[in-house]
Amino acid sequence: MSKLLKFLKPYRWLVALVFLLMMVESMAALYLPTIMADIVNNGIIRAVTEGTPQQAYIIQRGLLMLLVTLGSGLAAIGAGYFAPRVAAGFARDLRRDIFVKVESFSQKEFDTFSASSLITRCTNDVAQVQNLIGMSSRMLFFAPIMAIGGVVMALNQSVSMSWIIALAVIVLFGFVGIIIPVVMPRFRLMQGLMDKLNKVAREMLHGLMVIRAFNAQKHEIKRFDEVNTEIFDISLFVARVMGVAMPMMMLIMSGTQILVVWVGAHQIAAANLQIGDMMAFMQYAMAVIFSFMMITMLFVMIPRALVSAGRIAEVLDTEPSITDPSRDVGFTEKGVVVFDDVSFSYPNAETNALSSISFTAKPGQTTAVIGPTGSGKSTIAQLLLRLYDVSSGSVKVNGADIREVTQKSLREKIGYVPQKGQLISGTIASNIKYGQPDVSDDELKKVAEVAQALSFIEEKEMGFEAEIGQKGGNVSGGQRQRLSIARALAKKPDILVFDDSFSALDFQTDLKLRQALKSHVSDATLIIIAQRVGTIMNAEQILVLEEGRIVGRGTHEELLKNCLAYKEIASSQGVE
Repeated sequence: MSKLLKFLKPYRWLVALVFLLMMVESMAALYLPTIMADIVNNGIIRAVTEGTPQQAYIIQRGLLMLLVTLGSGLAAIGAGYFAPRVAAGFARDLRRDIFVKVESFSQKEFDTFSASSLITRCTNDVAQVQNLIGMSSRMLFFAPIMAIGGVVMALNQSVSMSWIIALAVIVLFGFVGIIIPVVMPRFRLMQGLMDKLNKVAREMLHGLMVIRAFNAQKHEIKRFDEVNTEIFDISLFVARVMGVAMPMMMLIMSGTQILVVWVGAHQIAAANLQIGDMMAFMQYAMAVIFSFMMITMLFVMIPRALVSAGRIAEVLDTEPSITDPSRDVGFTEKGVVVFDDVSFSYPNAETNALSSISFTAKPGQTTAVIGPTGSGKSTIAQLLLRLYDVSSGSVKVNGADIREVTQKSLREKIGYVPQKGQLISGTIASNIKYGQPDVSDDELKKVAEVAQALSFIEEKEMGFEAEIGQKGGNVSGGQRQRLSIARALAKKPDILVFDDSFSALDFQTDLKLRQALKSHVSDATLIIIAQRVGTIMNAEQILVLEEGRIVGRGTHEELLKNCLAYKEIASSQGVE
């Protein structure tokens, strides 16, 4: 939690104002019982014993009580207005920093933190800490002042009964000391289960078509119910513990009142205490106990918030494994990609995904990568984009080692089309302009035409302003891929990387797209990763991968003669 308190720094003046208002409220509340005791002792009882009316005195002291109560109420309203502002601002800034931090993560960090866990940490965990800040910004100021002030004022009324307050506080803290060790582990477990619940829900929503196709709804409901029931059981246990806690605290408070009346009555009978002083002592005792009850409530909230704060701190303290150099060396060439003896293994993997990969991709040429599933084709694209860093060797773009230039400047040179077309909620135009917002309408239409997307865009009533649903759910897979290709082309990059980006296209569309692509980006470097031989057979350079190694290199005709692995792939697809 201490690591997160820096997020309160921008609100330090608001916190100081809340503290001042809570001090006014608490001091006013502490002064009221003294006025009441004065009214009883010097107003009511004196009038009865001496037979002298004390109406003017009672009215005067009553107006003072009213004024003090009004001041206390205004201070409470002010604190209630500003305290939530502190908590909400704190949570907003914290969520923003978590989001910015996650955006800086490399693929290695995403492999460490699951997407569901990061979502939980950014939402549920932040909410837990926000709730604590919201309550503690008032309670943390109000309760100690009331507790200390209540003890001082109670002792001023009667020192002989002070042991009653001490006994009540000891019993209260003893009870809290039993509760916290019981609930703390459950809170930690509950947050972990929230991650798991989000994971199951995300998998179910993303894979809904597969689930229905295999009639696996009951299986998924069972998986969800298992996690949901675990959360229910833990929540029920914590609720039952807290359900016992509140009555016990009320019992302590009621017992203290009875004890004050019992002991006070004996002292009044012995003429050692006045009735008004006993009434004031009782109110001060209740104020002290109520303050400790408020502190106890904080102690109950703190364990869960501490668990959440620790999970948030894990994200904020994680340093990205891929960082920018202190000085960007800049580029000396245009469109040249060089893999120089590159080897790479994924974190915790036993074997290399790529071993001794060397090739050069030049402007105006197409370099294709083909091979069986798991041969490391997509890994080449990830290394080129520096989503991972190589284990050995080097990757150079435009004459510079990609570790010696900033990630921003590197990726500005590359247009990337992923294996699965990823679209963002918005319009068709906003998706194509995603990497280059200042694209003109003519250029927008041109790249859509090259990507073979113009025909289906023009069929839509709104054209380029047609809405794209979340993750492109309202367009087909092939249409998503074509819009992703148009987005990459609109960027006008030096290097275009297609990671099996034509897999959802029919052969005719594939052919038209490649023909249009060749003329549109004749001076760019094309790197095409594909499964279909027909997609890459016209490439100037084809690399054949097998188990992370290059087992063939050359043109289509050369590989058919010299590379058995390529010949087998071509034969299996009926290509000669």
